[in-house]
Amino acid sequence: MAEESGTYSRSSCTIESTDGVILDGRIYRPTSEENSSFVAVLVHPYSVLGGCQGLMRGIAKGLSSRGVIAVTFDTRGAGKSSGRASLTGSAEINDVISVCKWVHTNFTTNTIILIGSSAGQSILLFVIGSET
Repeated sequence: MAEESGTYSRSSCTIESTDGVILDGRIYRPTSEENSSFVAVLVHPYSVLGGCQGLMRGIAKGLSSRGVIAVTFDTRGAGKSSGRASLTGSAEINDVISVCKWVHTNFTTNTIILIGSSAGQSILLFVIGSET
């Protein structure tokens, strides 16, 4: 699936998490990537409470229309992603790390900006803490 607008394009991707869970993702690319020196990874609110990557679409569109590549994804058990959501969010931390590793492999960037909404912010705190 691909979507085009005047300032960005959107495409779908799948990303494998550390334990084999397949995550459904979207890539929002600016029409001109010449100024994009980093990629934003957006983490949605807790899936058990209805969170999904669609809730991050507006932010992703806004970023990409300003020249930033943005990646959204459904954590395990949300949307079209496989697996089940964890009660503590611990498995979702691995999902975020897997997406960041995928971004690092698939894009020419040394900088990944993590943006979370609601419980997505809490998950990011654990991701940042585990990587230092």
